[in-house]
Amino acid sequence: MNRRQILRLISSACAAALLGACAALNQLSVDLSTFGEWPTDRLGGSYAFERLPSQQAQAEAAQMLEDAARPALARAGFTPVAAGAEPELLVQLGARVSRTGRSPWDDPLWWGGGYGAWHRGAWYGPRWGGSLRLQSPRYEREVALLIRDRTSGKPLFEARASSEGFQGQATSLLLPLFAATLIDFPRVGVNPRRVSVPLTQD
Repeated sequence: MNRRQILRLISSACAAALLGACAALNQLSVDLSTFGEWPTDRLGGSYAFERLPSQQAQAEAAQMLEDAARPALARAGFTPVAAGAEPELLVQLGARVSRTGRSPWDDPLWWGGGYGAWHRGAWYGPRWGGSLRLQSPRYEREVALLIRDRTSGKPLFEARASSEGFQGQATSLLLPLFAATLIDFPRVGVNPRRVSVPLTQD
């Protein structure tokens, strides 16, 4: 193998690694749990969103959740109920964001000191440092989706999808999180399991 071939091989490997890194940056890693027994002979159906009393009191927030879940429902074969008609299914949605921060007291060695040593006949230590490590808080974003049969009220499919990161604003992540809830629909699997979804949803 001559030098030109080696350089071409290295260049190709670097390009592949770069593309892989870019693809990873455009993906959201999600912990997914799904439950239910979807009827094998049932394909999709018409649906309407059902708001809990607390959600009715916050109509703007509920509308935001519904708008974020619609594309995922459409990809799974569901259609919004026509005006004036009765839906076959009722869909309930939920979302929450939890903030967790680490205290320096979580780590007993946070002070970064040492245990001391003998030096020229004298004992030095332990040494206590005065520095304080500040860590950015982490956020857990979670969405939940429940599909029920309207006539019987029976729950048919339930999903929860969550992700962690330093971004507290969850609005931009609602679309990919709801996409994750139905990524395997109607199958259920090991709970929880890790899936990846594109950050940008079509």
